[in-house]
Amino acid sequence: MKLMEILKPTFWKVFSVVVVIVGLVSTFLRFSQGLGATTNLHDQVPWGLWIGFDFIGVGLAAAGFTIAATVHVFNIHKYEAFVRPAILTAFLSYSVVVCLLIVDLGRPDHFWHPLVMWNHHSVMFEITWCLICYTTVLLIEFAPVVLEKFNLHKPIKYLKMISIPVVILGVLFSTLHQSSFGSLYLIVPGKLHPLWYSSLLPVHFYISCIASGLAMIIFESFIIARAFSKEDGFNNTGLKMNLLTGASYVVLVALIGGFLLKAYDFIANGKLGYLFVASTETYLFYLEIILGTFIPIALLSQKKFREDKKWLYLISISVICGLILNRLNVSITGLVASSGINYFPSFDEISITMMLVVLAISAFRFIAKYFTVFIDEESHSENSEHNEHSEKAEIVNAREVLNS
Repeated sequence: MKLMEILKPTFWKVFSVVVVIVGLVSTFLRFSQGLGATTNLHDQVPWGLWIGFDFIGVGLAAAGFTIAATVHVFNIHKYEAFVRPAILTAFLSYSVVVCLLIVDLGRPDHFWHPLVMWNHHSVMFEITWCLICYTTVLLIEFAPVVLEKFNLHKPIKYLKMISIPVVILGVLFSTLHQSSFGSLYLIVPGKLHPLWYSSLLPVHFYISCIASGLAMIIFESFIIARAFSKEDGFNNTGLKMNLLTGASYVVLVALIGGFLLKAYDFIANGKLGYLFVASTETYLFYLEIILGTFIPIALLSQKKFREDKKWLYLISISVICGLILNRLNVSITGLVASSGINYFPSFDEISITMMLVVLAISAFRFIAKYFTVFIDEESHSENSEHNEHSEKAEIVNAREVLNS
């Protein structure tokens, strides 16, 4: 029955299969014919859609280290239900980023060079190692979910012993390269448009990723609730409205902080005049700010919207779209004028990107359906009590054996 259910054709299944097949063909062409034959990249525009989506993927994965630090480092356990979906989102996002980086390399067969050829003065070297290390950390953090499915409890005990150091390392690695992506563009003050260039760009990247990462968790919660439950509501996924409301408040604080920092940057560096220049860059900047900052702040500032799941869903989409626009503006729009070339991604660039996104979404849906990703507070408490009783029982049995 399950096999028939999986094979039953639907619009989204057919669409996904078509996207993946086309993407695989484009991937073969990219590796067999090279970048020049399959992309619209030039020496003047060496970074395009793939780098932009790398920035997006890393930004949307920020909830992984934010929630993990909140629960395991600061011991705010009421957000325990967010940990697993946040870690899964981060792991899948980073997997897409790693794949896109390999596809984007001019010599993909040399992807291993940073592992043995160290350049301590390169931001790219730091980003590469942070990506590798944090992806490994995410795999370790999510491993208990897989082990639980197959009742492998002993390895879980060993993983719990190192969980706190692993989480701290994850926060460290993620924090470093979230801001380092912004640092990449500090070396192009004459090429990146002033609307986006700033010495504070690393801080902008860091703050915006916190807001968008938590918005991504809210968005996923709604989607999973709709996909896996006939009843309307978040309770069926184990996520309570009070948790989503609390997360949305943090999103509000991060958005306000990011806007105030940007406003200070514009005033301090005399960039206000660029807001009144009629250009494509100005229009896209306004779209980014209005959609990703002004609208969410206006809505989240009102309690009635923070406590309404449908409004939270729409607001989360707005915040995510704001991050997508920002990262694409920094990596593409802001550099087009100085390059002298009107870059637009080729069909192969788009198809490979869509394939990886579809595969990540499909993987999330599959794992969320067949593994215990979404848990509620009661389930967590019951599991904790069960584990405590089991450990106590083992101790008592051991003492009885020793006494006999």
